Amino acid sequence: MEITYKDMATKIQQEIMLQHIMSHITAVKKDMIILEKSEFSAIRAANEKLKIELQQLKKQLIDEVVKVSSNNKLDMNLEKSRVQEMLTEHEKRVLETRADIVELQNQAVTQINRKIDTEVAGLKTLLESHKLDTIKYLAGSIFTCLTIVLGFYRLWV
Repeated sequence: MEITYKDMATKIQQEIMLQHIMSHITAVKKDMIILEKSEFSAIRAANEKLKIELQQLKKQLIDEVVKVSSNNKLDMNLEKSRVQEMLTEHEKRVLETRADIVELQNQAVTQINRKIDTEVAGLKTLLESHKLDTIKYLAGSIFTCLTIVLGFYRLWV
């Protein structure tokens, strides 16, 4: 029995052990709460750092978007002005070409008018020459006929 009594504990010993175990459990709970709070605060601090970094990245992204947008607007305006310059230059060349064509047409018309005037003058000269020849021949024919008629008249009279 003594051997069995040695293996058994008394109620007081059990309560002491129970309080001892309970104090260990409470100490572990406190340590866990402290660790949990410190981990939570570390996580919270890391979260705050991440929030700050995220805000900085967001600000940089907005700045880059504004920069790219303004660059694109500038490029578009430059291209627009370049195209407008090309258009005015093209219109200027078209007007110059039209003026050159009109001038060439005027020159051609003037040359044709001169040729026509020259031909008309030549034809008038030729006509006058033929007229004079015709008048000469007519006058010659009339005088010849008159001479013949006078010759017959003289023979009969």
